[in-house]
Amino acid sequence: MTRRDFLEAAGRALLAVSGLAALGGVLRFLGYQSAPRPQTEFDLGPAAAFPAGSRRVISDAGAVVFNTPGGLTALSLVCPHLGCTVRPEAAGFECPCHGSQFDEQGALLRGPAEGGLRSLTLETDERGHLILRTETG
Repeated sequence: MTRRDFLEAAGRALLAVSGLAALGGVLRFLGYQSAPRPQTEFDLGPAAAFPAGSRRVISDAGAVVFNTPGGLTALSLVCPHLGCTVRPEAAGFECPCHGSQFDEQGALLRGPAEGGLRSLTLETDERGHLILRTETG
């Protein structure tokens, strides 16, 4: 085998390996499986489990449920600034990332967030269970 034949064969082999690697990348791209959609509906159990004056954090849903004199309400624990999870405090909520503070009803007290915590939908089903919906629209 001459030097020229060897270099030609090596070039073709390198080209074939590069083509196979590119084909593998394309097949991986086409076979990509996206993550499943996160749960947006939560069965919280009987409404009677939320006594008057209670405030219960629902960690799985990233929400807090209140039983106030006005009825049951729910707030998202996602800070509207950059999406960090706020911490319930004695007098409201505080964002551990950038220091935004919210009162007990989720209204903004101090930024950098530009608005309050988002209200979530609470419904009662035919069994008397509370259903929390975290998706809007």
